[in-house]
Amino acid sequence: MIMKFNLKNQVVVITGGAGFLGCRYAKTIAEHEGVSILCDTDEKKVKEKAKEIEKTGKVALGYKVDITSEKEIEKITSDLIKRFGKIDVLINNAANNPKMDKQTGKELSRLENFSIERWDADVSVGLTGAFLCSKIIGKHMADKGKGVILNISSDLGIIAPDQRLYQKKGVSTEQQPVKPVTYSVVKHGLIGLTRYLATYWCDKGVRVNALCPGGVYDNQPEDFVKKLTQLIPLGRMADPDEYNDAVLFLISDASSYMTGSVIVMDGGRTCW
Repeated sequence: MIMKFNLKNQVVVITGGAGFLGCRYAKTIAEHEGVSILCDTDEKKVKEKAKEIEKTGKVALGYKVDITSEKEIEKITSDLIKRFGKIDVLINNAANNPKMDKQTGKELSRLENFSIERWDADVSVGLTGAFLCSKIIGKHMADKGKGVILNISSDLGIIAPDQRLYQKKGVSTEQQPVKPVTYSVVKHGLIGLTRYLATYWCDKGVRVNALCPGGVYDNQPEDFVKKLTQLIPLGRMADPDEYNDAVLFLISDASSYMTGSVIVMDGGRTCW
């Protein structure tokens, strides 16, 4: 049974590979004998993260890739196939994760003030990027008769954000920060993409699933953490490495009978 979790010689592409969780997924993949291909727009950081993994004696490569560019995805796909002969797994993890920022007198995260430029940028990376990577890399998998796509959604792909978590005392409604609309749209959209692809390539040996993580400890303000943990039955947020084994399960043969599934791993938040 343990062998089913082994990724020996499996070539795994991770978008957003230099990010807070993406680099952790890459490390876990390498530890289980997979070839981690970290893709990100930050060339310096993505190469540093790959080198950190290589220092442990594992195989990892860092690539600067703009996943909103079809040509760039086609190029890295071609390069990897030439180098390794295949791509086995795609993890669509990249997202802008828009911050809640403001200018004097107007909170820019609020729906009324949310710009079309920001909408386009966030959706382009988080959803269109996942579509393009799936379209190009997924076709390669379908042509060879086997592959796995894992879309990283969120508990906010299942429920709406509770905007009370972000409220600040003594601040007018117009200046209250909120979780931006694009986060919800992208994370819900990834679940739709998951189900579409799972049925589209069901006869081609390509499995497609989604993971919906909850909040992760990352030095958030104490007040925010207190309010959020009160909404979680387990009474805490996730530690940064707690999703690694779920990712491993979903991309390995241990989940060979799973496709079109949405795995929610949020400490129980969405069941309340």
